[in-house]
Amino acid sequence: MGIEIRQHLPGRDIRDFMRVPYVVFADDPAWVPPLHLMMKEQLTPAKNPFFAHADVMLFTARKNGKLVGRISAHIDHEHQRRYNDAVGFFGYFDTLDDVEVAQALLHVAREWLRARGMKRMRGPLSFSINEELGTLVEGFEEPPMVLMGHNRPYQGGLVEACGLSKVKDLYAWRYRMEALPPRALKAWEEVKALPEVTLRIANRSQLDHEIHQVLEIQDDAWRDNWGHVSLTEAELKAVVEALKLLIEPELAILAEIDGRTAGMAIALPNLNEAIRDLRGKLLPLGWAKLLYRLKVSRPKSARLCLLGIRKEYRAVRRYAGLALAMVAEIQTRGRKLGVQRGELSWTLEDNTPVNLLIRSVRGEVYKKYRVYEQPL
Repeated sequence: MGIEIRQHLPGRDIRDFMRVPYVVFADDPAWVPPLHLMMKEQLTPAKNPFFAHADVMLFTARKNGKLVGRISAHIDHEHQRRYNDAVGFFGYFDTLDDVEVAQALLHVAREWLRARGMKRMRGPLSFSINEELGTLVEGFEEPPMVLMGHNRPYQGGLVEACGLSKVKDLYAWRYRMEALPPRALKAWEEVKALPEVTLRIANRSQLDHEIHQVLEIQDDAWRDNWGHVSLTEAELKAVVEALKLLIEPELAILAEIDGRTAGMAIALPNLNEAIRDLRGKLLPLGWAKLLYRLKVSRPKSARLCLLGIRKEYRAVRRYAGLALAMVAEIQTRGRKLGVQRGELSWTLEDNTPVNLLIRSVRGEVYKKYRVYEQPL
């Protein structure tokens, strides 16, 4: 029967699209099945504000009648508004170890993008640069942290065999919750001694406002990063609501200078640790297990996913140690909560200042994600 490609409309016909990972990762002990509820919302235009500024199509592949892979293709008009580069994207690229299947899926994504005027294809992005990004090419042994992707070891090789080339690597850093390194301890003490600087945790009673502040700083600090696209107002609201469910105020550090929020460091409890055995289901007992694991027993791992300082303060010598101080603060508080293992992710391979900072606190790269590109 050969390979059959089927097209699926987001929000309407997504059952097979969601089933593919259960085929691809069936015997992979490191894979964490995502919560079905969250995945459905991600793929449904009425629930996900990304669709308000994007054209999206989903595809699955069957070989001899059996599901063997999937891919998405999309055009992000917010990306085009900023960069005007005619780059379209693919994402959710998961297949069995079969180059013919990979070729068929990448071909249909290419043709879908080409028909809509795109000149290059980049990915995987599922769906935006603010979400899961890249194909895992190193570090397959350990499960992914919250909001990070996972692939089989062969997936990157299939992408390259289909003619795509690396455009950027992203690093995920392992961070051991040990005693503070001398450099971090010194920076922490020096920053805390500055009379105009306050390091504090997020205010639990004002989380909406606090998270808005965090995302405002993130946009200011990351605006010049490769591929950055600012969140729309609707996306901002959705992220605030999502983070309110996940955030632990003790792991959300805000730095104030003369009363103004100037920097932030946010670590999320590792949701994947809490849902790993739920097989994506919250019913009938999944909700109870999840709440107990998040609020009572608590995850023993966390991901530092947001770290930034407003541009106006980054070049001020007096505040050179602010980022290190926030990392030290969050580590100290994390250890008190029982966090034993951390991840700092992701960083661009060529973001030398940030990568040097992480190395200075004994971080080590333990996973690499690769973004690919191909002319159309």
